[in-house]
Amino acid sequence: MARSTTPSFITEVPLIVDSKQEAELLSRFQAGRQLYNACLNEAMKRLELVRNSELYKAARKISRTKKKERGDAFKKARERYRYSEYDLHAFATITSKNSKWIAEKIDSNTQQKLATRAFKASERVMLGVALDVRYKVPSRFRSMEGKSNKTGIRWKDDCLVWGKLILKPIVDPTNQVIRHGLESPVKYVRLLWRILNGKRRWYAQLINEGLPYQKEKNYILHGLIGLDLNISNIAFVGDNKAGLLPFAEKVPTYEHEITVLQRKMQRSQRVNNPDNYEPDFEIKKGHRTVKKKGKVKKGKWGWKRSRNYKKAAQKKRELQRKKAAYAKSQNRKTVNEILRHGNVIKTEKVSVKGWQKRYGKAISAKSPSFVQSELQRKVEKTGGQFITFSTSSTALSQTHLDGSRTKKSLSQRVHHDATGIKMHRDLFSAYLSRFVNQDDRLSVQDARNGYRGAEPLLTEAWQESLNRERVGSSFLWVDCPRAVL
Repeated sequence: MARSTTPSFITEVPLIVDSKQEAELLSRFQAGRQLYNACLNEAMKRLELVRNSELYKAARKISRTKKKERGDAFKKARERYRYSEYDLHAFATITSKNSKWIAEKIDSNTQQKLATRAFKASERVMLGVALDVRYKVPSRFRSMEGKSNKTGIRWKDDCLVWGKLILKPIVDPTNQVIRHGLESPVKYVRLLWRILNGKRRWYAQLINEGLPYQKEKNYILHGLIGLDLNISNIAFVGDNKAGLLPFAEKVPTYEHEITVLQRKMQRSQRVNNPDNYEPDFEIKKGHRTVKKKGKVKKGKWGWKRSRNYKKAAQKKRELQRKKAAYAKSQNRKTVNEILRHGNVIKTEKVSVKGWQKRYGKAISAKSPSFVQSELQRKVEKTGGQFITFSTSSTALSQTHLDGSRTKKSLSQRVHHDATGIKMHRDLFSAYLSRFVNQDDRLSVQDARNGYRGAEPLLTEAWQESLNRERVGSSFLWVDCPRAVL
């Protein structure tokens, strides 16, 4: 029988940690890191044994149409070599007892959670989702959590309690979101740390049971929304509202500051590690002679990093963290704006990973994948639907209202329809997505019949996008009807 699940949300509160408590926490995290790496190593060994076994090879030959028979065969192969989450729990218990100090630092529930975490990482490799696992170094191991709020890491009397450690939170009594989380039942607690302005800060994440606090301005209405996701913006068309919203609007990029720090770090590396670089050389460009820096030698791994290098690296990380935090905050506002007009979303199934290979920096700055996943998460959590359809079968950006198709270049941002209509390409695609059926087919007749009523919404959205700061470069202003230039 499947375990029943209840809705959850996270409440994060900062903690007050003195130097003595931090030293104890770091020693516990070190123990947790070593146990996690040991479990991960054991899981990968057992996975390799499973893959090389005759039972596994025989299971792969079974037709995929015979799901039960195929699943039972794979299950037998895993059972033979004890490759399961609960077998790894037993391994974690034995390992911690043999090491003694790990058992003193980490309770049994947290040990099992670390084993589960390691098993899921190896399982991603087994299922082909990931190519390999990553063993944790101290700077990358930043969180641990318990199984319940009864023992181990838990929240008790408005404090985080872990054994003899009692950490008090910093709580703003006027914050309705935090207050709602503290008043809700706690399933389990996660303890983590982050580096802010060069200093380590500790936080408690309460995984609460129930629904998160809903601000009045972030309401969600019932209705259908057609969506078109782009690299730098997102178009939506609802029943009574349409919009063309940019990603990460007014977010500081810190490009100049980051470039200066990167150059400083590069100079420091070359001065402190001259043997790791090939000799400088000169090349001729026309009548000029240009001096070029030597590249990094292959196979070099020993690097000396000066104090100035570490300071510059820390400043760069802080700027990048701020940039990411600003972008995430602005993108959440975009998600909330869309959900105010509907909770049934239809959109094309696009590959953001494919965009990353072609538009690396643009994707990094705008984070369209975060907007897409956040929309899906919020819609499904509130009882709505997030429906995706194939781009190859619909080709919305090429489709006209008479059913014909015309290929466009990416730079062509205005759609000139065969029926004489002129509309922004993304808004028109978002409108058409409202009429895609369950079989991934566009109902052109319904789209044509409904366009006259939706045209004022689309035109208004297009004109609003022209008046919005930092979006004008993405569109052709002169082609917009009623544009105020």
